[in-house]
Amino acid sequence: MIFYSYFRSSAAYRVRIAMQLKGIIPSETVFVNLREGDQHEERYRKINPQGLVPALVLNDGTVLTQSVAIIQYLDETHKNHPLLPESAVGKARVRALADAMSSDLQPITNLRVQKYLEQRWRMVEDERKEWIQHWNNVAFTALETELSQSPHTGDFCHGSAMTLADCCLVPQVFSAERFAVDMTPYPTIQRIVSNCLAHPAVQNAHPKAQPDFVA
Repeated sequence: MIFYSYFRSSAAYRVRIAMQLKGIIPSETVFVNLREGDQHEERYRKINPQGLVPALVLNDGTVLTQSVAIIQYLDETHKNHPLLPESAVGKARVRALADAMSSDLQPITNLRVQKYLEQRWRMVEDERKEWIQHWNNVAFTALETELSQSPHTGDFCHGSAMTLADCCLVPQVFSAERFAVDMTPYPTIQRIVSNCLAHPAVQNAHPKAQPDFVA
C-alpha cells in the first residue's frame, strides 16, 4: 500500500491513528505538502482528482480516498482492534460522533476554506481565526453534551477501547488547539483526548512524529 499524507492534515492524522492501532505499515508513504500546493500538481490529481489527502493506493492499484472510508476499509480487512462496536446501535453512535468531526466541523475549517475566506472575502488572519474558533466551539459544545451525558462513554468516546470516533476526535482537538480554541469548557473531551494521547498508536501517528513535520 502507498499512503499519501501530510503531517498537519486532520484527515490524514485520522488514518494514521487507525493504521497504528491495527499495526498496518504502508509499503511507502508519500508526503503531499498542502502549504506548498503539491495537491494541485497533475501527478497527484491523477491519484485523487479532489486534490485532498489522504489517499491510499492498494497493491492492485485501486485508489481509496476520504479518510473515514479508508478507515472503514481497513477495519473491514484487518479484524484486529475493531474500530466499531459489535451492536448496530453502537455502530450508529460511533459513526455519528465521527461524522460530527469529519463531516460537520473539519470541512468548514480546513486549509482550502481558509484560503477562500482570505482570497474572496479578504478576511485577515484574526478574522479567519475567529471563524475557526466559532465553529469549533459550536461543534465541541454539542459533542461535550453528548459525551458527558451518555452511559456509553467510557475511557474513550465509546467504551474502554479507541474507536473510529476517537480517530476523528484527536486530530480535531489538535487542530483546534493550533488556533487557540479554549478547551476548558469541554472537560469530557479533554479527558478522552488525554487518554488517547497516552496510547502509543496515537503518539506514533502524531503530526510531530511524522518525517515531514515542520514547526
